Amino acid sequence: MDHPPGEERAVAALDAIGVDYSLTRHGRVGSLEEAAAARGVHPADIVKTLVVRRGDDDYLFVLVPGDREIAWPKLRSLLGVSRLSMPDAETARDVTGYERGTITPFGSTRQWPVVADGSITGRLVSIGAGAHGVAATVSADEVVRALGAQVADVTERR
Repeated sequence: MDHPPGEERAVAALDAIGVDYSLTRHGRVGSLEEAAAARGVHPADIVKTLVVRRGDDDYLFVLVPGDREIAWPKLRSLLGVSRLSMPDAETARDVTGYERGTITPFGSTRQWPVVADGSITGRLVSIGAGAHGVAATVSADEVVRALGAQVADVTERR
């Protein structure tokens, strides 16, 4: 079975860092709720990987539960900056190697710092695995450890 290059990179990275995971392939979905149903999890258990720009050629990944969004004042305070932004789709692809909707810190072309919202820890989560409709179910604590992620309260309810 041929797998998209992004999926191959993400899975190889998961294997290389020794994180236990199970892969789910469900194809494209139109909403968080559809993705959760296809993966057999609650929307809060889906972790979105968002790319945030701090400055010129300075990005980071923020791991956000599906039912939450970045609380920009909290993230700016944590990072000690006055301004952050989300790059456009082309820039996000250029700095990660993944197109929007498939971005994951696993196998990214550059290893950007990772901030994980504290609400994901202590449970299993479903995180994108480099291709549309492909996800890895993993221990959030293992992800945090393997990525050297900084854990902090950086989100709020949607």
